[in-house]
Amino acid sequence: MIAKIHSAIPYGFDGRLVEVEGDTNRGLPAFNIVGMANKTINESKERVRSAITNSGFSFPDKKVTINLAPADLEKDGSYLDLPIALSVLVLSKQLLQIDVDNKLFVGELSLNGELRPIRGIINIVEAAKEAGIKEVYLPLKNLTQATLVERIKIYGVKTLKDLFLTLKEQGNLCISGSDVSTPMNTSPLGLAGPILDHIRGQETAKRAMEIAVAGHHNILISGPPGAGKTLLAKAAANLLPELTDKEKVDITKLCSIVGLSTGEIVTKRPFRSPHHTASATSIIGGGAKALPGEISLAHKGVLFLDEIPEFPRSVLEALRQPLEDKEISISRANRKITYPADFMLIATMNPCPCGYLGDPTHECKCTETQIQNYQKKLSGPLFDRIDMYVSVEKVENTDLMKALPDKNTEHTAVKNTITDVIKTQHERYGQDGVYNSSLSSFEVSKRLRLEKEAEGLLAAASERLNLSTRSYFKTIKVARTIADLDKSDIIRQKHLAEALTFRKR
Repeated sequence: MIAKIHSAIPYGFDGRLVEVEGDTNRGLPAFNIVGMANKTINESKERVRSAITNSGFSFPDKKVTINLAPADLEKDGSYLDLPIALSVLVLSKQLLQIDVDNKLFVGELSLNGELRPIRGIINIVEAAKEAGIKEVYLPLKNLTQATLVERIKIYGVKTLKDLFLTLKEQGNLCISGSDVSTPMNTSPLGLAGPILDHIRGQETAKRAMEIAVAGHHNILISGPPGAGKTLLAKAAANLLPELTDKEKVDITKLCSIVGLSTGEIVTKRPFRSPHHTASATSIIGGGAKALPGEISLAHKGVLFLDEIPEFPRSVLEALRQPLEDKEISISRANRKITYPADFMLIATMNPCPCGYLGDPTHECKCTETQIQNYQKKLSGPLFDRIDMYVSVEKVENTDLMKALPDKNTEHTAVKNTITDVIKTQHERYGQDGVYNSSLSSFEVSKRLRLEKEAEGLLAAASERLNLSTRSYFKTIKVARTIADLDKSDIIRQKHLAEALTFRKR
């Protein structure tokens, strides 16, 4: 007799179906698992055996062989504990094959038969839906995340015995995630952390941040220590608009893959701030399991690189391709995985190693060679991919103790304006998640209109500043965002003039 149970495993940003086949033969009692199973899955033999007996079922006193098909797909993790246990129950005739047909099962078993949550549950449910499977049974703690996938019936399972009774139509499983867990990354007003009203002075930098967030432009902030660069970056995270349903799925999916969240739905845009000692693998992604890195975990949010020249050159150069393509492809000997990486880059730096170059109140102690070497850590091609550059100065100490406003009037007004501008962009381009910064050079030429005076200013500035082709089009895209903030249908000379002030001389 052969038992067949449908299951699935995460595979990069997608999922792959796995068929768990079981067979019993005469011979000495044994329990073998074949089909490219790694050590974690081989250890499931003891978990499955204990879970079955401790749930009140009997384990067959025969030679049991479990095959995980396709055999050339490497399997990893504890995802297949539950389907392996069900396969054994079918082989021992405690369940019938018809009880498990056209259903998909996944989950890790504890020794007493309880199901523990697993990573990448959205990948698995999406794979089941694409394969035409109508019912999915998974750990109860994964149910909330799984319900993000629509038009498929999902059951939350607490124990192996509960599942058995339901398959025998003697029990009912939870099919709603409303009372299972609460969303993560939430705060009472959605304003956890600094806001614009908390920042003293820096009006030019605030304006630059408003433009950057509205058009999803990458921005570099330069200034001495204590000028408020980090505060500006963190305040920008609170200016981001609310997530769409599709963005919630993608972000929650990525968090689930790496284990940051297995039961909650992420409802706030990510703000990732890796330390400058982080490796290229941790930021870009990869490793033995080809997991997503910080740039993917910042998808639809902010990647904040504080003191960007302190990051290794190899890490910074690896950012060039995802900054353009909004995705990252990780190639390994036996697989190629592509993850989304549509993030807004906010970076900060000091003007020199000591930080006081050009500061009237502090003497810079760096040599010319040290200053040049420090600033050269950002290569020309990487700098070319940054849309906006703003320099800030230290705020006078006498201004630091001024009373803060009672209400968040400035921040609220700016956020409302940004929300309206983003809506305008989505209507213009006919698609959510597309911003002015997303346009290709061809689309800029086709979609964006400049008045005659603006064209003349751009031509003169391009020659004087020696703008590259990429910088030329980025300047136009920033000007388009400024025009949107001004509610103008055409890019005017004043919009382009302001955009040029954010290009590094």
